[in-house]
Amino acid sequence: MNTKRILSYLKNIAKNNNRPWYLEHKAEYEAVRKDFNEGIARAIGRITEFDDSIAHIAVKDAVYRFNRDTRFSPDKSPYKRHLGAYIAAHGKKSLHGGYYIHLEPGNCMLACGSYWLPTNILTSCRNEIMANIDEWRSIVEAPRFIELYGRPEEVVQGASDMWPEAEKGFGITHLKTAPSGFPRDYEFIQYLRMKDFCCWRIVPDTFFQGDGWLDEMADMFSVAKPMNDFINNVIDDYE
Repeated sequence: MNTKRILSYLKNIAKNNNRPWYLEHKAEYEAVRKDFNEGIARAIGRITEFDDSIAHIAVKDAVYRFNRDTRFSPDKSPYKRHLGAYIAAHGKKSLHGGYYIHLEPGNCMLACGSYWLPTNILTSCRNEIMANIDEWRSIVEAPRFIELYGRPEEVVQGASDMWPEAEKGFGITHLKTAPSGFPRDYEFIQYLRMKDFCCWRIVPDTFFQGDGWLDEMADMFSVAKPMNDFINNVIDDYE
């Protein structure tokens, strides 16, 4: 991907987030979008090598629209300030956990997993973790997983705005106490306090330049895949 061109455009749209400017620079947007889509097509091909469940996914099934939904937001800016794609076996609108690629100046990111799960599914995930705690710990306490994503409730300071002050993390939000119906004194309560099962890592703006990023992305995502599979085994019972 031509990261410099993509990020330059995103910086400009952030400063000129209005329809007249967008239309005046429509050709630039279309070039940037085409370049991003080609990068996502290559990412899908690379991820398929270790997760064939997403082999059928087309770029349109993964890439998010650029227009913002402003109906319930005080920010009425019509366009996003980033480009994103969620590569998941059931599509980008599903609860099924997948792989997320995010390009934004100063906040490029790779993430894997599930978030915003309904309470009933989240409860089932917690029960599954308790019932198979040894398997779960073997995945999320593996040295490479911890190196890349850290531990629940562990904050590694960084420059992210979307994922506040964290350059990597495992779980976006956490309960302060045990969830209702679960024992407060459970030895591994940190995993039950999680309100999502998502791990991420902020990467430099230069990360996606050249071709080497595909291998680095594959390494990060393949480490997270067993966690994704564990949670998807629960989620898929509901979808």
